[in-house]
Amino acid sequence: MDFRALLRTSLMALGLAFIVTLAACNQQSGKDRPPEPGDVAVARVQGQTIWASDVKREAVAQGLIGEGEALDTTSDLFQRVMEEVIDQKLLAREAQRRGLDKSLLAQRRLAAARERILGDMLVESAVDNAIDENDVRALYNEQLRLAKQSEEIRARLILVKTKAEADAVAAQLASGAAFEAVAMERSVDQTTRFNGGDLGYFTTDVMPQSYAAALNGAPAGTTVGPFQTDRGWAILKVEDRRPEAAPTLEEARPQILRFLTYDEVRQLLEKLRNQARVEKLIRGDPLSVPGAPREPASAPRGAANPPPAAAAPAADAPTGNPTTPRINTPATTSPPPQAAAEPPPTPASDPRIRGFPPASAPGKADKK
Repeated sequence: MDFRALLRTSLMALGLAFIVTLAACNQQSGKDRPPEPGDVAVARVQGQTIWASDVKREAVAQGLIGEGEALDTTSDLFQRVMEEVIDQKLLAREAQRRGLDKSLLAQRRLAAARERILGDMLVESAVDNAIDENDVRALYNEQLRLAKQSEEIRARLILVKTKAEADAVAAQLASGAAFEAVAMERSVDQTTRFNGGDLGYFTTDVMPQSYAAALNGAPAGTTVGPFQTDRGWAILKVEDRRPEAAPTLEEARPQILRFLTYDEVRQLLEKLRNQARVEKLIRGDPLSVPGAPREPASAPRGAANPPPAAAAPAADAPTGNPTTPRINTPATTSPPPQAAAEPPPTPASDPRIRGFPPASAPGKADKK
């Protein structure tokens, strides 16, 4: 299991700085030994070897492949990234020839890049050593225990424009006509009419209120409606009702790993901060920074410090404990929330992500 893929985002900004650091601090020759077992030399720039692992590292940093994912040296992607690595090395060598690496600004930026790389390597090592399959399964099982699964409904829809048309459809169904055939013949919902009005499985919390109210308590096999919606009159046939399926361990694994990784990094940083002497020389108030712009004395009172606007919560942010992960299923089960204008729901064709609700999850510190 490789947890380092979760950290590659932090490396993406280091491409050029990383190459410059290598060029400045670690000049290689064509006779260098492979930096990794089985590594292959793929190019040389002025006698400096470029290894297949260098190209792969750059591809990971750019997000083109995942950590641990194979990259064939004969592929077009490998060749393209290799050309970029060659260009970076040429740029770094030219920067050195011009003496740019001797400037104070260059030294500070190279030092910052080195610190970030070392910090990332420490985090990777700590995560690899601290998180194992037992941690993943323990958090998954705890979420299963705490989760309150809702009910999924499968239904079919016939949508018409007027009450008179809806009454005629209801009479046609009452006389024994097949719901699927009537939906294909008379429904104006172009998304579902050609599959017999099938909406697939969904939960009522993502449906417009009129649909949710009509389906409330309706057992499988019954027909409800007609009832009015924003786009006309609807008749529904309840095909099935079932408990909402919990995500499998493999479906939940990426979010579990993300949570466990962040939790481990948080504990590591807390430990390091407690052991170090950290002094902040400026306050959070921007006016405490030397040279910061100031409002003129004639400005209205309070203009320099307007009240902060309330931050809107992220669309997918779970409520409750902010350190607790929300473990979701893949987008294969039920539809996105509908707009207030109540367009016809189409859960079969436009699924939304659902999964475990927020719950108090055991962190690493809780288990020790």
